[in-house]
Amino acid sequence: MRGSPSRDPDPANASRARLYALKLLSYRGRSEKELRERLSKKGFAETAVSETIASLKHTGLVDDASLAEILTTEAFSRKMLSRSAAKQYLRIRGIPAGVIETTAALDAETDTDNAKRLVHKKLKALRHYPREIVRRRLYNVLARRGYSSGTIRRVLKDEFLNEEE
Repeated sequence: MRGSPSRDPDPANASRARLYALKLLSYRGRSEKELRERLSKKGFAETAVSETIASLKHTGLVDDASLAEILTTEAFSRKMLSRSAAKQYLRIRGIPAGVIETTAALDAETDTDNAKRLVHKKLKALRHYPREIVRRRLYNVLARRGYSSGTIRRVLKDEFLNEEE
């Protein structure tokens, strides 16, 4: 039906929006918010953007919950971020707060283990430096990854006590 307020008057615009969205998704997974922003920024009409996103959600190509799980795994294993930094990472990527809370659940012990893995990884590159420089650099690396000062002190204390034995 022509002129219907729910449809874009230019069907070519909707198909171009879908093609552009598929192109964006071919590079990496995107949240609904990211996709909506990119399509709007490209100049597509709001109706074309909404139709495209609804279509992609229906086919399963846009799913914030599964994207959140993938990003959480990436944040903890590859980027070695803390819980708070992982949640911030998900927020930046446009994942809704409710999905973040259910996905990024991690206990303090796992957070400490992740910090220890990062320290072991960085110690390889810092082994030729004096002890205080190593300690300061490790503290700064952990702080930038979002670990609390208590966790950082505990991990560094454990690592440097083990080193002396």
